[in-house]
Amino acid sequence: QVQLVESGGGLVQAGDSLRLSCAASGRTFTNYYMGWFRQAPGKEREFVAQISWSGATINYADSVKGRFTISRDNAKNTVYLQMNSLKPEDTAVYYCAAARNGGNFYRGEVNYWGQGTQVTVSS
Repeated sequence: QVQLVESGGGLVQAGDSLRLSCAASGRTFTNYYMGWFRQAPGKEREFVAQISWSGATINYADSVKGRFTISRDNAKNTVYLQMNSLKPEDTAVYYCAAARNGGNFYRGEVNYWGQGTQVTVSS
């Protein structure tokens, strides 16, 4: 079992930055692909970013490329999402996720989910 706890959400203005954190506990953190999804009101949950256990493989949704950066610190069992140049359309609940296999991570085929943290971007 892996427990994921997100933090760092909040209310910001367009153009601002936020850094989300996801602390993992339980099974060996380094065995898992980690990443982020988000769900806006009235919309389906969508893939944001993923990172392999070593950090060598990283993928982003087209909508966040160039603005968001995912990273992980295996010594701290934590994955981060640095979000810059935020837009109102980035408003959503952001969920951390962990998967033993990364192949279909972007489709939401993960093993564990966090509880989510709200990000609201005002115009």
